[in-house]
Amino acid sequence: MSLDMIPKDIREKYEIIEWRNAIAVLKYDHPEEWKDLMLVLSNFKLPKKDILTPGGNKSPIAKNINGMFAKYGWHETAFDIHIIVNIKPKDGSEEQKDYDIPTHHVDYYKNKVAVETEWNNKDPFFDRDLNNFRILHEYGLIDVGIIITRSWKLEGLLRKLGKGASYGMSTTHMDKLKPRIFSNSSGGCPVLAFGITPKLYVER
Repeated sequence: MSLDMIPKDIREKYEIIEWRNAIAVLKYDHPEEWKDLMLVLSNFKLPKKDILTPGGNKSPIAKNINGMFAKYGWHETAFDIHIIVNIKPKDGSEEQKDYDIPTHHVDYYKNKVAVETEWNNKDPFFDRDLNNFRILHEYGLIDVGIIITRSWKLEGLLRKLGKGASYGMSTTHMDKLKPRIFSNSSGGCPVLAFGITPKLYVER
């Protein structure tokens, strides 16, 4: 199975979903980005203090992941896709139409690999992310999309820490992402998703 290509320690600490051979695309077509991703996932921890700290626009957990990717040369990236169509009827006239293709920025991008982190947003953000992957893939701007979110297995821990009310069923977690991936919301874009589990939790 392709999941066996992922180191055992990562498989044991994350819930993982693969779509359209994303692992093979990453490992063989983007070996440097694959190495970066494995290092980030291996080194990531989920500290108690980060769970308890209010996040504002971006939680300390997402900021931590952001810093780890930045260390390896990944950057938040926006894409401005603009298409010009020249229409030339046989009567010799000519018409030009311009189309802007709306896309959203991606949290981290490097060499045609895009990563989004969704620690605790409303679950429709997954629709936005997957549709963005679809568009960027269709125009040849990315080869694979990656989503890092939380596993629903964290729910018991979050409740124990008194944070259960902040992390409801309608927020971003793997149980909300899985049906969206398997219903082909990303179109032809390969997708690899990692759900953070309680095995990453540390008491500090």
